[in-house]
Amino acid sequence: MFIDSHCHLDRIDLSPYANDFNAFVEDARNQQIRHMLCIAIDLESYPEMRALVEPYPDISLSVGVHPNVTEGREPTIDELMHLANDDKVIAIGETGLDYFHGKGDLDWQHRRFINHIEVAKSLKKPLIIHTREAGHDSLDVLRAQGAEQVGGIIHCFTEDWAYAEKALELGFYISFSGIVTFKNAQAIKDVARRVPADRFLIETDSPYLAPSPHRGKPNYPTYVRHVAEHIAELRDSSVEEIATLSRNNFYRLFAIND
Repeated sequence: MFIDSHCHLDRIDLSPYANDFNAFVEDARNQQIRHMLCIAIDLESYPEMRALVEPYPDISLSVGVHPNVTEGREPTIDELMHLANDDKVIAIGETGLDYFHGKGDLDWQHRRFINHIEVAKSLKKPLIIHTREAGHDSLDVLRAQGAEQVGGIIHCFTEDWAYAEKALELGFYISFSGIVTFKNAQAIKDVARRVPADRFLIETDSPYLAPSPHRGKPNYPTYVRHVAEHIAELRDSSVEEIATLSRNNFYRLFAIND
């Protein structure tokens, strides 16, 4: 049984399921997807996303505003606290820093990031971290703000082993997306081989970043199996072992009894 630790279920292409979200969920269950963590990226679409997943106990949520979101209202600590004080919400984010898309004065990104960390600490819920071309600054902010009190996930990991060691020291888990299956992702493959068995997760980031052999096509949580298969090959392990380890790690991080 697999867990997709990071997906955007309100954004996937449901046309193969006759635009029926329930049919999609049933198919995922039939393909051994045990749990999905649906990740928020803004405040405007959050109520509809929350309503979409309400009937499904095997879908959890995060609350947050992505560092690349520049339109819509800026999240305040009070609003994030209000939305995240919900049993369906198990994580805060995704949040972090992005210097690839963000240009110019990015003080606002840092302030937004810090606010998310404060909410996570107040509610004792782990963080979902997005970082792109801002890796060390992201770690510096996490350290300075005491994020090790709650820990969380460096999602869609794209850094090297030296960076992974620093993230692990802060109590964060490393999550591998379909990128690890790409031929040119040698540094990420190296991390997947070396990361401790009790500190990694697998994800799809669907509908984005489909793994091989679906690269360039719409992504689905069911494709998390391909990520597990590739990591199993890298670690000279079995798919079942990778699924079990990543599932147990997810439950431990989020204190889920299932």
